[in-house]
Amino acid sequence: MRALFVTAEAHPLAKSGGLADVSSGLPAALRRAGVDARIVLPGYPDALTRLKQPRSVTTLKPALGVADASLIAGELPHSGVPVWLINAPSLYARSGGLYQDKDGHDWQDNGLRFAFLAHVAKEIALDGTDGWTPDVVHANDWHAGLLPLLLAMQSGPRPASVFTIHNLAFQGNFPCHLMPSLGIPERFVCATGIEFYGRASFLKAAILYSDRITTVSPSYAQEALTSEYGCGLDGVLRSRSEVFSGILNGIDTELWDPSYDPHLPQPYRAHDVAGKRVCKAALQHEFGLAPDLDRPLIGHVSRLAHQKMTDIVIEALPLIAELGAQLVLLGQGDPQFEAALEDVAARYRGAIAVRIGYDEPLAHLLQAGSDMLLAPARYEPCGLTQLYAMRYGTVPLVRRTGGLADTVIDATAANLSARTATGFVFDEIARGGLLSAVKRALALREEPLAWRRLQLQGMSQDFSWDPKAAKYNELYREVTGLSDFRSEYLPIRTNETEVIAAES
Repeated sequence: MRALFVTAEAHPLAKSGGLADVSSGLPAALRRAGVDARIVLPGYPDALTRLKQPRSVTTLKPALGVADASLIAGELPHSGVPVWLINAPSLYARSGGLYQDKDGHDWQDNGLRFAFLAHVAKEIALDGTDGWTPDVVHANDWHAGLLPLLLAMQSGPRPASVFTIHNLAFQGNFPCHLMPSLGIPERFVCATGIEFYGRASFLKAAILYSDRITTVSPSYAQEALTSEYGCGLDGVLRSRSEVFSGILNGIDTELWDPSYDPHLPQPYRAHDVAGKRVCKAALQHEFGLAPDLDRPLIGHVSRLAHQKMTDIVIEALPLIAELGAQLVLLGQGDPQFEAALEDVAARYRGAIAVRIGYDEPLAHLLQAGSDMLLAPARYEPCGLTQLYAMRYGTVPLVRRTGGLADTVIDATAANLSARTATGFVFDEIARGGLLSAVKRALALREEPLAWRRLQLQGMSQDFSWDPKAAKYNELYREVTGLSDFRSEYLPIRTNETEVIAAES
């Protein structure tokens, strides 16, 4: 089985969030499962620098007005997963973020930048490169959303397509008039095609034209079919529900392992967590908090956004400090949230500390040094930080939604008695709901034996990628076994004329 994994980011080459962790961990696990998985992603400057054993493969033929592109082959550091980087300086050689400039504004040509990713991946999928051609193409998030449509437009043989939705809120919506210049015929830009509230949606294109669709947790797959969580695409997803499923994300258990994490001042294991106190002292020192190992320390590492309940966290911070706990926060996002958090930290020096930005080694130290991890969300497709927390003996506090509901078992009296609890779960999207979980956690921490059992239960969970990779391998084998990839559920209509997506 040969699988081409198409993504906009992959750790450690390029990262803005959890997609990068998935895009490195899953292909590595697939290879362990016997799948010849290879990654293609944009050649950002840092990616070109960090790629292991780089070598030039080919000059890419001009497409979409881009004439300066080539393909660079190499490997992911640490795992050795084969990678192709699309070296297109006019599109990707920029200072700033992967999707935004240094001022936080989206690159105006993001439609072109990621349409080009899809077109290059299509050429690899159809014609192969470096002597290799895939059986299945696995595209991820809106950045690769045009790829299933480009494949479905082919009249001849093609690989099967699988598409994973990592977050429905990020849809890749662009002006409709741009689509012909991005290689998408006008007949597809209609209400029954990729048009979405007056714009063209890369994500909708993927939902309509993929052979199989997945998302990153079973609960989010159910939530995505509702108007509350479907972000306007719930109806489209319901129309494809027979090929839509949820497979829970995993984590890289080698990169995230407290027993030999190089970012920690002292490693530790489940049966001996003495090193966790050393990490706590280091974390308090790093953030300028009062050095008190007996004082509860709550960590929070997150994108600062409405989805992540940052507004509720800001409301709750003073009350958390008044309960006697310390809190350290690492994250970036909405500038208003950043400013409000820095203001709260200034008023509660020694108890609350904020670091704006993202720092991978510091994220590891935060997970190891905290007693608890605060990870609430209005909705959460999967979430990874709560999985890292449990592996590090840090008790997660989450809201019951999506992947958070699938991975954290609430510390009720019954679950504590049965020794199945792994954290604290609340339901209310309000300060009161969050504080109720904090208070329950602080109360249980006063019972050392019960707290230690809760830690051990979390640390015993298997959140590795291997069982998830087995499910994807099964899905790949199912979809590549189809006799006709020009699926019968993809007709669209324009001016009363039926257009089949497989027509070029």
